[in-house]
Amino acid sequence: MKYKIFNYIAVFFSLALVTTSCVDNEDLEQLDPNNNAVDSFWKTDDDALKGVNAVYGSLLTDGTYMRSTPLLLDVKADDSRTNSPWGSMYNVGHFNSNVADAAIYGWAYETYYQGIYRANQVLANVPGIEFKDAALKDRIIGQAYFLRGLFLFHAVNMFKNVPLPTELAVYYPQKTQEEGWAQVISDFKAAAELLPNSYTAVSGLDAGQKGRATKGAALGYLGKTYLFTKDFVNARTTFKQVIDLGVYSLVTNYRDNFTTANENNSESLFEVQFSRDAGGVDLGWGGAPASGWGKTSARAITYAPRAFGWTDVQPTWALFNEFKEEKTKTGEDDPRLDATIFYNKPGTKLYGKDFATFYASSPADLNDLFCRKYQNSDGEFADEYDWRSGINERLLRYADILLMYAECLNETGDTPGAYTYIQMVRNRVNLPDLSTTKPGMNQDQMREHIGHERFLEFPLEGHRFDDIRRWGWLQNQTKLAWLKARDNEFNSYTTGREYFPIPQLEMDNNPGTKQNDSY
Repeated sequence: MKYKIFNYIAVFFSLALVTTSCVDNEDLEQLDPNNNAVDSFWKTDDDALKGVNAVYGSLLTDGTYMRSTPLLLDVKADDSRTNSPWGSMYNVGHFNSNVADAAIYGWAYETYYQGIYRANQVLANVPGIEFKDAALKDRIIGQAYFLRGLFLFHAVNMFKNVPLPTELAVYYPQKTQEEGWAQVISDFKAAAELLPNSYTAVSGLDAGQKGRATKGAALGYLGKTYLFTKDFVNARTTFKQVIDLGVYSLVTNYRDNFTTANENNSESLFEVQFSRDAGGVDLGWGGAPASGWGKTSARAITYAPRAFGWTDVQPTWALFNEFKEEKTKTGEDDPRLDATIFYNKPGTKLYGKDFATFYASSPADLNDLFCRKYQNSDGEFADEYDWRSGINERLLRYADILLMYAECLNETGDTPGAYTYIQMVRNRVNLPDLSTTKPGMNQDQMREHIGHERFLEFPLEGHRFDDIRRWGWLQNQTKLAWLKARDNEFNSYTTGREYFPIPQLEMDNNPGTKQNDSY
């Protein structure tokens, strides 16, 4: 059953503490070592599975994918904009996060280290448990490595120089970003060695359970980490390993990647599992889990069209206009446009309402753009005001593997080879053959074109700003001017603000921690 992974999250008491690399008085409160409940845990394979399930639980709360992490990844980029009345959210999109106000970015930082702490408990305790099924033990340890790597990936990527806890301790010194990426690579390598291609053919307590980390997920993120560190040779090799697994393929309908209709599909390497049917109806804001928490997402209400949610995030006109640049083979707009954006197109409906009719009395909204991705907008729900979306968050798709592989081919001198893998993504949406429309591109031209392809394939999915940062566009005055012309939020950018500040609580409680530049 898809959501069996949720069964143990709320009840696993020993992993319920919110522990980050920073320490305050509450963190120093320890469970009584003479408590029979503590002594009886970490004894069986079932305990081990409960332990790793609790690590997944750190993906479901406000600091991570319930709400905060998508915002941190999305709203700095030129595919999205925010005019949120909430200052903390507005400031994220305008490169102005406040050291004195850790809302959103601080919640994410805390929850990443909660997840790392939980993973470290698994890695410290599970090797000593005697299993009847050695393969199950490997899978549990592999998942812990993957999840620790994922949380560290976010921390290193967004906060730069961070602690790297790999064991259970009190203080963890701040490390360089280079050391951070090295640890992420190590974790994903370890995970890839231990994880299966899928859980359909395994036996044991986790048999058939979708949503768990796989070899493909670990290799995909390993390749992505190599790419982010400009190790194009290793990235190319690793992405080819994913392709050669023969497990993944693009789904026919692009929009199936952002609804409940086709979750955990052939294109998905890893996604966060949300469900309206699991747990209670309360929102998981963070901290120790409560029995009433649901397993739902607040993304839909945060990104919703006006009057159907808070409309804190909207697409940019730069995104809309770039979708219009190239027609399909049959002369139509790129179908990803309508899958991504609500706009005043004849026949467009949102939440069962005709767009033009619904916004007729509001010219500003009638002529505006709203997010469609990850919205429950096909008529089953009237709006998103219950804050309880069950749509899984797709973190890594096969389309991303294909385009990152194409990028690696280009960066390692095989620009002609990049065409093949770009065209695989274009074919799904019936775009013309790139080798015909743009034949013979050199490396620089192909690099620019890959930026365009990624922009249209992954908007509002948390990839664009990562691309902008890793490509060095913020340090390139020509590119920065181009970004400012597309999205005036970039006028607020100053050097160093591509990273978030280290939360002040971390600065106060972890001696020797240095703040990021410009904060």
